[in-house]
Amino acid sequence: MSDRPPRAAASPAPTAAGPTRQGLEFLGAVAGGLVHEIRNPLSTMNVTLQLLEEEFPEGAADERSARTRRRIRALTREVKRLEEILDDFLRYAGIRRLDLARADLNRVLEEVTAFLLPECTRAGVELSFYPDRDLPIMRLDERLVKQAVLNLMLNAVQAMEPMAPEEGRRPPLQLIVRTRLEGERARIDVIDTGPGIAPALTERIFDVYYSGRKGGSGLGLPTARRIAEEHGGSLRCYSEPGKGSDFVLWLPLEGPAPRPEGAP
Repeated sequence: MSDRPPRAAASPAPTAAGPTRQGLEFLGAVAGGLVHEIRNPLSTMNVTLQLLEEEFPEGAADERSARTRRRIRALTREVKRLEEILDDFLRYAGIRRLDLARADLNRVLEEVTAFLLPECTRAGVELSFYPDRDLPIMRLDERLVKQAVLNLMLNAVQAMEPMAPEEGRRPPLQLIVRTRLEGERARIDVIDTGPGIAPALTERIFDVYYSGRKGGSGLGLPTARRIAEEHGGSLRCYSEPGKGSDFVLWLPLEGPAPRPEGAP
């Protein structure tokens, strides 16, 4: 791979506004109680399934026991998937207040890329990070920015994973994270060489619960966009089918502008 990162897309034009702040705050207020009420019976189901599985030990001789064990494991996987959907929903709906502090964005992203490196290696994806060392210290919520970028990177790895090449058959799959200073904003590119996204879907993928992947919650990309917007920034997708995608996250260096009293 060349030392020069790929050319990025231009800055976007303004897009239509999403849900109002008041609406999202109301959603966040009810999310905790709703998740709690659903998680309790799921936890009971999980414990019951574990106890049932013990009644049908591994290596049972009769086919009926083996079949029952397979069904119990399938139910356990579905319970786990529902718990993950609840966690994703809580992350999306629960963003109500930013914990802003001065931070080095490059250092934040170095930690995220280091965390995801083993997963990229497992999936046969080459991970590269190109930091802009001219980026100044910024005001941001470090935990939420990490979550947004991690969501984008995981989305890229999951899109490329089915394309894992056989040895010597095609160029390696690549995931590139890059930072750049653009005026009063920091720009983060998350670029992959995956299958790409059809032009008609580059906005729809940010809709809540829309997912092009079997088993996906449909909340990872909406959560990333909401984190960007809460910071006063934006998130866009530029993609070409068959060549890959570039998810571009812009964040203002000084964080979100103060909202007027009573603004939505």
